[in-house]
Amino acid sequence: MKKTTIALPLLLAACLAMPLKATAQVDINDDDDQTELTDDDDTDTDDDGDADSDTPAGDDDIALPEGMVSEMDSLLLDWNKRQYLTQPDDDCRDSGQNPDFTKEEYIHRLQRLPNVIEMPYNEVVRKFIDQYTGRLRRSVSIMLGAANFYTPIFEEALEAYQLPLELKYLPVIESALNPKAISRAGAGGLWQFMITTAKLYGLEVTSLIDERSDPIRSSYAAAHYLRDLYGIFGDWTLVIAAYNCGPANVRKAISRAGGATDYWQIYPYLPRETRGYVPAFIAANYAMTYYCDHGICPVRAVLPEATDTLHVTRNLHMEQVVAICNVPAEQVKALNPQYRTNLIPGDSHTCTLRLPATATAAFIESGDSIYRYHADELLTSRREIEVAEAQFTKNTKGRRGRNARNGRRGRQAAGRTATVRRGDTLGAIARRNGTTVAKLRSLNGIRGNNIRAGQKIRVK
Repeated sequence: MKKTTIALPLLLAACLAMPLKATAQVDINDDDDQTELTDDDDTDTDDDGDADSDTPAGDDDIALPEGMVSEMDSLLLDWNKRQYLTQPDDDCRDSGQNPDFTKEEYIHRLQRLPNVIEMPYNEVVRKFIDQYTGRLRRSVSIMLGAANFYTPIFEEALEAYQLPLELKYLPVIESALNPKAISRAGAGGLWQFMITTAKLYGLEVTSLIDERSDPIRSSYAAAHYLRDLYGIFGDWTLVIAAYNCGPANVRKAISRAGGATDYWQIYPYLPRETRGYVPAFIAANYAMTYYCDHGICPVRAVLPEATDTLHVTRNLHMEQVVAICNVPAEQVKALNPQYRTNLIPGDSHTCTLRLPATATAAFIESGDSIYRYHADELLTSRREIEVAEAQFTKNTKGRRGRNARNGRRGRQAAGRTATVRRGDTLGAIARRNGTTVAKLRSLNGIRGNNIRAGQKIRVK
């Protein structure tokens, strides 16, 4: 076990500079496009004005990005949000009314944004601004509070790849800043990676670990992918569109638009959600900047305590950490969102464990005892197990051949048994009979500690 001490806020844990495990390039010639990050590659149907339709879509044929239709109340159920987001500032009063501004005022504000990516005004953009500042104003209030945690992570990753910092608002429309968000198609995390793309860009996704939910590692993977997309298209609005529907769909739209490489020219030929994706991105930049002009009050954020990161090289259950380090279970899970279960699989490879700085000393001082704590109950996966054989109760004396041999084998397999007494535990039975709990489980096919008085179990 190796310890690295870093005093950072809750979400700014120790792997800011951690390199991705693999590098990858997007294949511009891959028409099957296995690198899409969302569920909107509608290449197989034509009934929604999708990318395979030769007929341009109408102006109103737009689908809202999933991040705009997610249930924002779910954010309040997340431990981080409940712990670190409080009510809006008393000095701010949200009237619930969205002021009306002129077209010229919107144009002026968009032009004042310090952005590299072009953010023009049109009626489609205006519709999405109205969504964020109207129906979704409470969501914007929550996201403004959550952005205090996530924006530094996003900016660090984007800066590392020399990308425009305004891309930090992509997760606003992708996941509504919910690190545990999962789309209908299975895209996950703040940046909504599909599993194929996540693995291509060095994120581990298994039954036990999903690094798409790790804010830091997923942000660096997203920045890497965005840089590769810019190498293909050389235009940021096309990059943003390709991030949503995949490079293949953008290339198809370019082809159907007669070779035009301007997003607003290929707009009618894009999948439904992608037609609203760039306008939503522009609107998110607007709403997250000019929220005060629309009377939106940010939810206040409370700075979380500092954290340290430990390297775990053996299997460890979170309940062991909770008991030995005296940390609430919800906090351990919130600090380590990449783990899908309570098991940290250090046996397979070195894993990171983030804890409050005040709890790491208890972890280190515990030594091996933290791994042994209730290990029989918590770490129940059996390393070795014998296959049961049929046991014969009839007398096989005088039998010949295979049946006789099977009978002898059956008697040998029976071994010695013990009867479970009232109040017995596997540990007590193991001590009485000079064996181990693991051996008892293996001999009898027992999982956990489920035994009952009067039961006969093999001890040899």
